[in-house]
Amino acid sequence: MSIKQISRNKGGYGVKQSRRDILKLGAITIAGVTIPLTAFELLTPEALASTKKEHGTGKRWGFVVNATKCVGCGMCVKACKTENEVPMDIKVSRTWVERYIQLKDGEVIIDSPEEARNGFIKNDPRGRTIKEEDISKGFFVPKLCNQCEKPSCVQVCPVGATYKTEDGVVLVDRTWCIGCAYCVQNCPYGARFIHPVHMVAEKCTFCYHRITKGMNSACMDACAFGARKIGDINDPNSEVYKLINSNRVMVLKPEYGNEPMVFYIGLDHIVR
Repeated sequence: MSIKQISRNKGGYGVKQSRRDILKLGAITIAGVTIPLTAFELLTPEALASTKKEHGTGKRWGFVVNATKCVGCGMCVKACKTENEVPMDIKVSRTWVERYIQLKDGEVIIDSPEEARNGFIKNDPRGRTIKEEDISKGFFVPKLCNQCEKPSCVQVCPVGATYKTEDGVVLVDRTWCIGCAYCVQNCPYGARFIHPVHMVAEKCTFCYHRITKGMNSACMDACAFGARKIGDINDPNSEVYKLINSNRVMVLKPEYGNEPMVFYIGLDHIVR
């Protein structure tokens, strides 16, 4: 299987549109051919158990992405950029959405034009014309910082500008960051970049300034389809706790040992 990875060099919220509306508007194109949940590859019981271990006794922020609900509209990306003052027209973003297309010959095409801030409005993944009859499956996957339990970005920061809070969110102190980009290079998820204005390391913080005041992250509020959820994964009454413990979930790149705190429902095995 050949795989073409995307290259990451690194508003208005809460649009009231139904999934049917989005489909009609064309925001979901050839790559948005929805696939049934049964088409996804699921974790083994052993792997599932590793994602559901306890993380201390206090509050621990976690995130759940239901990939089966994402339609690639890009509203989450726009909301994030607006909320966190990341320049809208520069190709960097705290969160982004990837489009995956698998052809019937096994080839996988992955793209994320403009980090999907304008949605997937063109039927030309990576500039190619793909016939619908050649597609085996297609779907969207939102991505963001995984707020790892063992963040490699914190370990490599030479000045201690990157740190993890007691409730598990990894932050960057702009007054200490020297912009060396070691953390950018060592994030296995490509979730960091150098802010084009401040010239220091930048990343998703789960909207820490909002969630610590009882609000949702901007991306969660912007998602009209409920694909993004944030909450305390140690609280049995929280929605994320219930989702993680009642669904077969996956994490990205578990082989790195970072113990990501972003859990995916319906993640296909071709996702990188």
